[in-house]
Amino acid sequence: MTQVTAMLVMFVLYGVLPAAGLYLGYRGIKKVTAPKMLEYTAMPQLGYIPEKSLPVEVKSALEQLNRKGKKLRLIYGDTNNDGKIDDKDTVTETYIMIQNLMDRHIPQAVADYRRLHDLDVADGARADTTKIKHSDVTGKQALLEVLKTINTQFDDLLNASYHQDGQKLLATNRYLQTRFDQPNMDSTMQPLSNLSKETEAIESPTLSSTDVKNPVAEDIKR
Repeated sequence: MTQVTAMLVMFVLYGVLPAAGLYLGYRGIKKVTAPKMLEYTAMPQLGYIPEKSLPVEVKSALEQLNRKGKKLRLIYGDTNNDGKIDDKDTVTETYIMIQNLMDRHIPQAVADYRRLHDLDVADGARADTTKIKHSDVTGKQALLEVLKTINTQFDDLLNASYHQDGQKLLATNRYLQTRFDQPNMDSTMQPLSNLSKETEAIESPTLSSTDVKNPVAEDIKR
């Protein structure tokens, strides 16, 4: 082994390897000690939120809204039933309302609460215990009421979608029963017409922010 080779080996053993070990150790410790971050994929405007900055009840409410909102976007946004929301779909007032709730109202409410939380040096105790002036609720309770109102709205929309699709199934069954009860009919135009009328009667009242209780309808319409 030449002197140059020996020096190179010594440099790697006593220089590069220890430095790499220290760096990887630092990164590992930093990753382990870093605060856990929450992400709600259906509400990207919320961004990544430190777990400790939200109470358990708020995290639970946001998880429900994230799950329900994801379903509602597809139900009311995928109007041509091709499994995706794109330019081929018809934009409805209901879908716009859902988008506004998830992209604007929920993130804004959470941001307002987190500002209240961060104002206090005692781990946000004030936001959880001190009542807001001229009210009977704390910052935490106010946020939970906002999320509860939106959650109720989402439940109403899910229920409306269930019953609307159920009525379509009933109309299809009535049509089929009519066809099978009259197998010798020369023309199928009459029952098809009846089915079309029933389907139109079900689908014609487009679900919108006025069909169910919507606490932010006036703001969304602007």
